[in-house]
Amino acid sequence: MNASSSKVALVTGASRGIGAAIAERLGRDGHAVIVNYAGSAAAADAVARRIEQAGGRAYVAQGDVSDAQAVARLFDAAEAAFGGVDVLVNNAGVMQLGPIAQCDDAAFDRLVGINFRGTFNALREAARRLRPGGRIVNLSTSVLGLHLENYGLYVATKAAVEAMTPVLAKELRGRGITVNAVAPGPTATELFLDGKSPELVERMAKMNPLERLGTPEDIAAVVAFLAGPDGAWVNGQVLRANGGMV
Repeated sequence: MNASSSKVALVTGASRGIGAAIAERLGRDGHAVIVNYAGSAAAADAVARRIEQAGGRAYVAQGDVSDAQAVARLFDAAEAAFGGVDVLVNNAGVMQLGPIAQCDDAAFDRLVGINFRGTFNALREAARRLRPGGRIVNLSTSVLGLHLENYGLYVATKAAVEAMTPVLAKELRGRGITVNAVAPGPTATELFLDGKSPELVERMAKMNPLERLGTPEDIAAVVAFLAGPDGAWVNGQVLRANGGMV
């Protein structure tokens, strides 16, 4: 795909894990990719290098999605580098677990600020600036359907993301833009594995009938489907990519 015809994808939280896999997959699919990161500059640079080494185009852009002005600057950077944005992948997120009774205000503000407000900030900017025929893909979690102890605050922020998804799909009527969400099950990333015992990881891997954890590439493939031409008729949906867990 040549530079003049390629779509431009902005992937938030793209320096590692699922976000990095999504950025690299979209790069292989022919998108020019804005690799966003909050604090891991070296990791984001490495993702961009891998995209370019595979023949794609990438631009690294720092920005904290919980800051609305920083999100606006991400779109500014995309427009300056590649002319605009066609695909937004709202991947930036944090996980912090604990009983609701023990969640302090700082944990609440952090998860709501990044997972909920951060997604909202990017959705609002995309609703104003995404080019016609574009794609928006939000990241939720299939854990929302399991009602597991200690996940209350985390899944609450993702429930908000899922609630906004079909609403924005309807609000963008007439512009040819689809808005969907992907809800991964347990996936072998640093975010998921951190703080979990091997026994817990093994137990969660066996919760789905395929009896394994997902990989970042599994999730990237689903996002790529929704972001590409084959996903054009899917709109306002939550696609649960979890191996049949829920």
